[in-house]
Amino acid sequence: MDIPQKSRRLADDAYAGIVQMIVTEGIQVGQRLPSEVQLTERLGVSRAIIREALARLQSDGLTQARVGSGSYVTRRPDRLLAQHLPFDAIASAFGTYEVRFVLEPEAARFAAIRHSVEDMQAIAACLTALQQALLSGHPADAEDLALHRAIMIASGNIGFVETFDALKPATLQIMRAGVEISRARPPEIIQTMLKEHEDIVEAIRLGDGERAALTMRWHLSQGRRRLTPIA
Repeated sequence: MDIPQKSRRLADDAYAGIVQMIVTEGIQVGQRLPSEVQLTERLGVSRAIIREALARLQSDGLTQARVGSGSYVTRRPDRLLAQHLPFDAIASAFGTYEVRFVLEPEAARFAAIRHSVEDMQAIAACLTALQQALLSGHPADAEDLALHRAIMIASGNIGFVETFDALKPATLQIMRAGVEISRARPPEIIQTMLKEHEDIVEAIRLGDGERAALTMRWHLSQGRRRLTPIA
């Protein structure tokens, strides 16, 4: 039996259980989660599994541990998130972000340095399509994915493309949820999302690898935050 893999699955389940608890029981930002002992009893797993789940929730920005006091909610998953991601898929979805944080900024860096005229034309066309989709109110996840993939291609490294393609199902879910959650909030949120993409494309066009990497990482971090508004 693969014990580490089993533990990982149990930690995913505990993560999902705590997220569901936050949402369905109305635990608000600033409020304390049940204690480790209580979570162990309610979720039916060991304290070691609970601690791993809590550590991951903290790294994802959803909770904060206070020494001698427990874990407190710092951000709540938006109520619309569950319409696109079942609770038991949220842990893996946020795990996808961790991979993208490593992958996409470096791909953007190389795209800025290596892109051809044809690459830049493809990126610009994808950005225009995304702009139209976001501002029209139509689904925009396919256009969002196409732009990010065009940047992977412009990196000149097929490994970036293949890795990105392997993440496609989860990435599409996340992108769809991000757009729909943003549309339910003040209109400037969509404008901010669009500006982030425009800044990435501009950095690539200018051949500024460092700026391209930084703007991509900022966009990904903000995208993850949009899934979990503070209130």
